[in-house]
Amino acid sequence: MLSIKNLTKIYDGGVKALNDVSFDVPQGEFLAVIGLSGSGKSTLLRCINRLIEPTDGDIFWEGMNIAKANDDELRLVRRRIGMVFQHFNLVHRSSVLTNVLSGRLGYVNPAMSVFNRFPKSDIENAMKQLERVGIADKAHHRADELSGGQQQRVGIARAMMQNPAIILADEPVASLDPVLAHSIMQYLEKINKEDGVTVLCSLHFLDLVHRYADRVVALNNGQLMFDGKPDEIDDEKFKEIYGREAERVG
Repeated sequence: MLSIKNLTKIYDGGVKALNDVSFDVPQGEFLAVIGLSGSGKSTLLRCINRLIEPTDGDIFWEGMNIAKANDDELRLVRRRIGMVFQHFNLVHRSSVLTNVLSGRLGYVNPAMSVFNRFPKSDIENAMKQLERVGIADKAHHRADELSGGQQQRVGIARAMMQNPAIILADEPVASLDPVLAHSIMQYLEKINKEDGVTVLCSLHFLDLVHRYADRVVALNNGQLMFDGKPDEIDDEKFKEIYGREAERVG
């Protein structure tokens, strides 16, 4: 169980990106996080693994308060929390295989990783993860030779190399066309259903939320506006989340 308690983030200049947000996520759930751009979705996900430091509140997981964890504790926590980014965050000049192996950096001797010397078992696992997302044949290509959809599959394979209990997917399909978006979401769904990995995924489009999410939380100006099943978002709740001017399209 991941428990978010009274989480608040105030950026320099007084911008309150998260305002006293609380909710729980059972292990194995596929949770969608929705809201307008600037609503706090990315801040929320990045606070969970402390890529962004919370201003106040607590994040409890596996008997630890992540928000209060020291550097050594945080290093251990981050091993088990995979991250999938909107813009992929790959090392473009490196091979696809090297990018996937970077998911093991929290586990291997740092001196070995500098020279890309990973155990044979890690290399075999990396190939297995690339095969799982359908691009094992691209293992020795440079990352920047791949299409956007292929690069995001590399990002998913990299996250799976951490043997994660949780994956935080920060708008993973925002830069992809609808067909590719569904293919990426299907990979995340497969990991969730087959491996029991908890997925927190920020999304813009309600059709994807209805298709893939077990549950949805919605943010507006950093405040939690909704927590429930996707089909519970009626027209009135939709306008509370997205504003009175918003038109529902999915």
